[in-house]
Amino acid sequence: MGADEVGTLKGLTERRAILDKAIAEHRGRIANTAGDSVLAEFGSAVDAVQCAVEAQAALAEANSSIPSDKRINFRIGVHVGDVMVRAGDLFGDGVNIAARLQTLAQPGSVCVSGATYDQVRKIVPVQFTDLGPQRVKNIEEPVKAYAVRTVSNAVAAPSTILVAEAPKPLPLPDKPSIAVLPFQNMSGDPEQEYFADGVVEEITTALSRFKSLFVIARNSSFTYKGKAVDIKQVGRELGVRYVLEGSVRRAGGRVRITGQLIDAITGTHLWADRFEGALDDIFDLQDQVTASVAGAIVPKLEQAEIERATRKPTESLDAYDFYLRAIVNHYPTTSEANDTVLQLLHKAIELDPRFAAAHGLAAWCYGWRKTQGWTTNLARETAEAVRLARRAVELGKDDALALAWGGYSLGQLVGELDDGSAFIDQALALNPNLAAAWHVSGLVRVWRGEPDLAIEHFMRAMRLSPLDLTIAGSQYGTALAHFFADRYGEASLWVAKALRGNPNFLAALRLAAAANSLAGRMDDAQRAMDRLLQLEPTRRISNLKEVTVRWRRPEDFAKYVEGLRRAGMPE
Repeated sequence: MGADEVGTLKGLTERRAILDKAIAEHRGRIANTAGDSVLAEFGSAVDAVQCAVEAQAALAEANSSIPSDKRINFRIGVHVGDVMVRAGDLFGDGVNIAARLQTLAQPGSVCVSGATYDQVRKIVPVQFTDLGPQRVKNIEEPVKAYAVRTVSNAVAAPSTILVAEAPKPLPLPDKPSIAVLPFQNMSGDPEQEYFADGVVEEITTALSRFKSLFVIARNSSFTYKGKAVDIKQVGRELGVRYVLEGSVRRAGGRVRITGQLIDAITGTHLWADRFEGALDDIFDLQDQVTASVAGAIVPKLEQAEIERATRKPTESLDAYDFYLRAIVNHYPTTSEANDTVLQLLHKAIELDPRFAAAHGLAAWCYGWRKTQGWTTNLARETAEAVRLARRAVELGKDDALALAWGGYSLGQLVGELDDGSAFIDQALALNPNLAAAWHVSGLVRVWRGEPDLAIEHFMRAMRLSPLDLTIAGSQYGTALAHFFADRYGEASLWVAKALRGNPNFLAALRLAAAANSLAGRMDDAQRAMDRLLQLEPTRRISNLKEVTVRWRRPEDFAKYVEGLRRAGMPE
């Protein structure tokens, strides 16, 4: 003000307009303003933090075109607590703590209390730096504080933020943890990539059956396919202690598998070996790799676990070959790709009618067709999917994948939610490391009307597969759980994450339209509806049940319909 009173007042007015707009968009209420300060209250911790983050980003953008000596930066503090309201103004310790947190923040950044962090850490897509307990003026007990890491922090201290923005290593689990990286295809034939990938799939699945291990899902490990990797970095990004890498050579009727086990913390090679035999012995070779790796990191595994982990999925090598080709592409993005996967699975089942996992995956593919609106004869395809699902759970009493896919399909397609969840629970008892089983368990729990338990299961799935290219499914499921729990703001945030990963995810677009409309964010709801009707022009309220599940609670479907109707879906 001393240097440029008119310019400062003009800049302050412009920035207050940015703040006021952000607060209104997140359903906040301004309780008091004094000079350059603003006191606002929100009905949701998520809305408050999301408002703070978006406001700082908008303020940083406004500052970017202004000389550094003319910029006005705000600090923001957020706390969750009781307040007293008098004549519209707010008083009490809750206000005082928020004010003190504001003083702890760097210019252009946000600082939140531990109470706020606990409510938003799994919901708002930002990172936090733990500042520890802080002694603040006029507050008796220390206040736990966290700095929110946002791009706008760079306004104040670019060198500090460059360090803060580095991905935080995932914490190691409380038991031995391992990721199996894609093996190199040494056959000289690109067509054999699927075979090398299948070997890794089976070794990963076998290892994951050991309850004493924490095993990262194949979909996350395969994000490193074709890349030169730093094993220590892989360990940090996936949150594991051990990494297995290797190669596969298939020539004529012979197969050679090499593997090496590395401690990702120290980079030390713990074990390396080569396994060679006839193609007909592929299952035995995979079993030898699995047993050797498990023996190197868990010396006292029970023999029963080892025997179950090395059980063959099928006796037919040709059926197994078709299954491997299907599993590589089992999240098809088009109806034609889905048809191809189903053809491969039906060939595998024809060669081995007792191949449980092939039955389960085929049932899942029919369910995906329904979700995406690709069905040509809904009644016939549903009947076929149910037949496959029942056969999968009948044949796969000791096959976690078959039980998970079969149970999910029964719940999704015919509303057998209790039986479906029971089969999935069996799958998790057999293989507690199976990310796909935790994911489908979350979905069935949502459909049963258990949203909070569903969120726990989705979180477990995402931890087991943190870099999964199909993580949008668990993000969508988390959004659906929040939606049915009447937390529309949280639902909107999570479904936005899902759509960033898969912009053409039709179920997520429907949910985005419904959640945003019920949250009062009509512009976002309309954008989602416009995109949905562009991809799915015949979707109407009247034919919505063709692509939705038989949710147990009638009010859930009614709420979903109301949200879509408000967003503009035609009747």
